[in-house]
Amino acid sequence: MHLLLMHLNQMDMLSGMTKLRGNPWAVLATLSLGFFMTLLDMTIVNIAIPDVMRSLHADLDQVMWVISGYALVLAALVVTAARLGDMKGQRNLFATGIALFTLASAACGLATGPAVLITARAVQGLGAALLVPQTMAMIVATFPAARRGTALGVWGSIAGLATLSGPTLGGLLVSVAGWRWVFFINIPIGLLVLALTYCWVPDLRTGRTHRLDLTGMLLSTAALTLFTFAVMEGNRYSWNAWIWALAAAGAALGAIFLRHQARRQNAEPLIPFALFTNRDFTLMTALMATIGAVLIGAIVPLGLFLQQQLGLSPLHAGLALAPSPLISLAVSPLAGRLSDRIGGRRVLLAGLLPFAIGLTAATLLTHDGAHPLTFTVPLMFMGLGTGCMIAPLSTEAMRHVPPHLAGAAAGINNTARQLGSALGAAATTALLSLGDSPLTGIHLAMTLPIALLAAAALGLAATGSRAAAPAPHTPTRRAEHRTSR
Repeated sequence: MHLLLMHLNQMDMLSGMTKLRGNPWAVLATLSLGFFMTLLDMTIVNIAIPDVMRSLHADLDQVMWVISGYALVLAALVVTAARLGDMKGQRNLFATGIALFTLASAACGLATGPAVLITARAVQGLGAALLVPQTMAMIVATFPAARRGTALGVWGSIAGLATLSGPTLGGLLVSVAGWRWVFFINIPIGLLVLALTYCWVPDLRTGRTHRLDLTGMLLSTAALTLFTFAVMEGNRYSWNAWIWALAAAGAALGAIFLRHQARRQNAEPLIPFALFTNRDFTLMTALMATIGAVLIGAIVPLGLFLQQQLGLSPLHAGLALAPSPLISLAVSPLAGRLSDRIGGRRVLLAGLLPFAIGLTAATLLTHDGAHPLTFTVPLMFMGLGTGCMIAPLSTEAMRHVPPHLAGAAAGINNTARQLGSALGAAATTALLSLGDSPLTGIHLAMTLPIALLAAAALGLAATGSRAAAPAPHTPTRRAEHRTSR
């Protein structure tokens, strides 16, 4: 009888969970949790570098590849994975990515040497590349245009929170449980996301058939790999001749790829040029790369200042930076809802100003006699700005994208974000090495995101202040999709 009651309780629980199948907010929660896990791993590992070096007897170059390998594979394969999602089903690619990412996380935590850890991190990057572009595409397919801004606001807040909270969570895990738990923490989260995917997320597909552009996939992957590698490793190798050769080879392959795509515009291209006839999509994609560089360029120098100049531990430095992600998390959904009502351009412009004010104040406060608490208010302004920037970028970029191009659009957007982050990291590293003292290098590095914010504001102003009209409230057009349950 006891076993029967347990079985009935389990059946009731499963029935309750399956009732949420197809619920837009349940879908969003599942996608956002998976998205958060992959972006968090971009920054959470940084804080564990000293412990990894001691534990695995690794040198700095090996440990840096633990970070670079993940980012390199992710940036190189996002466009290809987006098209595979259109072909094989976005839910299928999302679930495959989650499973691969979770297994690779276990391998990272169990690694006995640097080679094993680097390989496992590359597999993690593959899993992340498979799932990341599917999240935005499925949000566009699930939510009607009138509510899409709010949904993308939540999704965008996850991106900002993951980027900014990595040092805080990483410092906590390393201090309490050890560096291996930076990876082990992904296992229960990954298993939960995988279960929720099959319980809550329907298999939405358009009625179109898709063809595989193998040549385009190989060209784009090779071009992005070579160019991203050159950008990420250029500072370490002092931008010597072979780094420039790799960058040039990547650019040349990129040009060949674009010419190949031009010939396939009527035959399932990886990059549909029709997307770029939409001025908002083009501008917001460029701004997404710019904001990706801004976030890296703002948080890295400030984190170094707190640890190197003020002597804070990684955990305390992470806690000092916490006001920014917390405010961003609270503001992003509201900014997304406001984007639906008044247009995302106005909200985006409103976000650029407080971020620039907060970052400028933080730059002025970075001196030898500073106290960590003096950065609280500037960081709150930066969090407010981040929350107001991320949501409108995604909302306006995807507002007029037709459902059958949502996967390609998501791949382009996420590639822009990754390349912007890589370029921002490279430029920040170069600036940190300049000057006659570490503090001078930090000041120089923190001027970069301020200049980028000014360029973003000028770009918005130059393209006109017209805000896209909010879409009327209409039910989700499920008839456009074939749902496999």
